[in-house]
Amino acid sequence: MTETQARDEICRVGRSLFERGYVHATAGNVSVRLEDGSFLITPTEACLGFLDPVKLAKVDAQGQQVAGDRASKTLALHRRIYDAAGAATRCVIHTHSTHCVALTLRPVDGDLLPPITPYFVMKVGHVPVVPYHRPGDPAVGDLVAAHIERARQAGAPIRAVMLARLGPNVWHDTPAQAMAVLEELEETAKLWLLAQPKPEPLGAAQIQELRDAFGAAC
Repeated sequence: MTETQARDEICRVGRSLFERGYVHATAGNVSVRLEDGSFLITPTEACLGFLDPVKLAKVDAQGQQVAGDRASKTLALHRRIYDAAGAATRCVIHTHSTHCVALTLRPVDGDLLPPITPYFVMKVGHVPVVPYHRPGDPAVGDLVAAHIERARQAGAPIRAVMLARLGPNVWHDTPAQAMAVLEELEETAKLWLLAQPKPEPLGAAQIQELRDAFGAAC
């Protein structure tokens, strides 16, 4: 993906998320890692529904801004995710998605959600919850990187973490794939909140079948 294509794709994804209610006001941010190791990221206080590709912040591989409007304060966290998740990861998306955030307004023990649907297992998997820290707190990067490394060592790589009271961070190889993870995560959170009584999670044999048939990492 060229830099021009990446700029256009960030704006397309941001507008799509905004128009469908996955982000609101100036909440959320999107970044893309370019082939040379530099980054594009949405500016601070920008509305994802009305991004200008020319005004996206460009940051060099060392984290120094070289062009565009001032980078989002979550740049440091995005860079830690890229470093921890590996070279194939090209996009990180952060939103304040309503149903995901609602689940963290009460204590959460373990993952944000149980594996209640096959597509949640296949597209999202485990979603560790990071305890509340103020927006932009540099300590969050260490916590997220540690979750990514633990999951890798356990043989179940993750593509999302949930920042309590703030929202999910998701990542993947392209902006479209990262958006798909975010969509599946938020819709599963909505299902979980709506379901009364709460459904039983998929069983171990059912999850193993999804691993065998579709390569699910959950």
